[in-house]
Amino acid sequence: MADKKQVKSKEITAAHKKETSNKKDVNKRHDFWQLFFYIIFLIAWTGVAVIASQLVIGYIMIWILGAEGFNQPLSTTIFMALSYILALVLVVFVPPKLRMGWELLRKKPQKKDKNRKILNRSLLVLKGWPTWTDIGLALVGFLAYLVLASGITALFSGFSWFDAGETQEIGFSLYLSGVDRMIAFFALVVVAPIAEEIIFRGWLYGKLRAKLSEKVSNITGMIISIILVSLLFGVVHLQWNVGVNVFALSVVLCGLREVTGTIYSGMLLHMLKNGVAFYMLYVLGV
Repeated sequence: MADKKQVKSKEITAAHKKETSNKKDVNKRHDFWQLFFYIIFLIAWTGVAVIASQLVIGYIMIWILGAEGFNQPLSTTIFMALSYILALVLVVFVPPKLRMGWELLRKKPQKKDKNRKILNRSLLVLKGWPTWTDIGLALVGFLAYLVLASGITALFSGFSWFDAGETQEIGFSLYLSGVDRMIAFFALVVVAPIAEEIIFRGWLYGKLRAKLSEKVSNITGMIISIILVSLLFGVVHLQWNVGVNVFALSVVLCGLREVTGTIYSGMLLHMLKNGVAFYMLYVLGV
């Protein structure tokens, strides 16, 4: 009788272990797909927001000013500024509202998170002011970017469809002078780097990094985040040669964020890179 009870007890224990194991497998699969769709949403939303903002602002300005008026340097600068502002609003402020709507739809009670606003601000890592360390690391990062970009460009140059010398469409005529050149400088060397760093290395990288580090190891989360952000940054530039170049730039920019804990050094590097390109295009005529 005792033997039968022991056998039955073992069977119950084995069945319980199997059930627990199955639940763990289901939970793992659920967590994986939840993480997968979260990442896809972040990347797709950021990419669509950036491109859609340019289309919306562009068409509105062309409708108001006409094609000729839109192509003036001042109009192009205003277009860039408004596009980045709209993209920033869509990227940073809309997803939390969508999440709240989704939770209401599912009739899921919203968790009160006292740190949510603080967390959102910290993800942009715009704290304090740039330091001499940020400036020094930006210069070091510029050298690292040149080496990495040269290596990746050389690798892609082996493909027939890749044209390393293709001219980048930047929205400004190459024949600018005086005030028009100063306006273009402000747009390309100041506005664009600040806005792109806030969106890509600030908000997007921060979100991806935080979520992935919860689910995988810290190093793995960092590497995946750097690759995903840099790939998207290359894609939204819509040219193969430019995309490869800015992919390398983004890898270094993400690294600078990891080292410094802010995006100031990345902003300075981005400004330096755009400033050198501006000088070569508009001063030297290369």
